[in-house]
Amino acid sequence: MNKGNKSSTRRLERVRRSIKARAYGKPRLSVFRSSKQIYAQIIDDEQGMTIVAASSIEKEQRAAIKTGATVDAAKVVGKMIAERAIKAGIKDVVFDRGKYIYHGRVKALADGAREGGLNF
Repeated sequence: MNKGNKSSTRRLERVRRSIKARAYGKPRLSVFRSSKQIYAQIIDDEQGMTIVAASSIEKEQRAAIKTGATVDAAKVVGKMIAERAIKAGIKDVVFDRGKYIYHGRVKALADGAREGGLNF
């Protein structure tokens, strides 16, 4: 099957293209949402490396919440990624929602990151 023609792949490429156009050298806060967990990374595209990461499957996270598939879990992951980014000296990022709509868990993660002190 041709992966380049799927609507989700086209949406992902369109979002990434617009993000790179307005990033101006800022790192990218990328979100991946599965059916059971949520993951976030801050990526430096110029160097091609992940600076900090957080997810709902980390040990400290699993003790606090029942499952990683909730809005509450996403908000906690957003706060964790913001806290780690500030420790690494990052305040301004560009939010990359990927192929997901800005709603539900993705929005909760973004709100948690803003509450934690990230600007985007």
